[in-house]
Amino acid sequence: MQAFKHLSVTDAVTLMERPDTIIVDVRDAESFKAGRMQGARHLSNESMQVFLQETEYDQPVIVCCYHGNMSQSAAQFLIQQGFDEVYSLDGGFSDWSANYPNKIDSSV
Repeated sequence: MQAFKHLSVTDAVTLMERPDTIIVDVRDAESFKAGRMQGARHLSNESMQVFLQETEYDQPVIVCCYHGNMSQSAAQFLIQQGFDEVYSLDGGFSDWSANYPNKIDSSV
């Protein structure tokens, strides 16, 4: 079985230049609404089934959480579902917002 890969925030910027890259945020809904990586989709237990049905499994997926810990479990889950290229964002949204404050979306 394949495993997810770790991704630094710097390497995430490069990967995000690919138009087929998907970013998912697994933090709670309020944190997601307050601020997230540009273009990120909120991924929760409630939205997972739709995500799995609507997403091409050969697209790269970046998983973001608060500090880079919870995203590892979510990334491994996506690998187990059959996704080919899944990354856990090291440092999570905390590192992202510290390094790239101009690349944050907020509000709904």
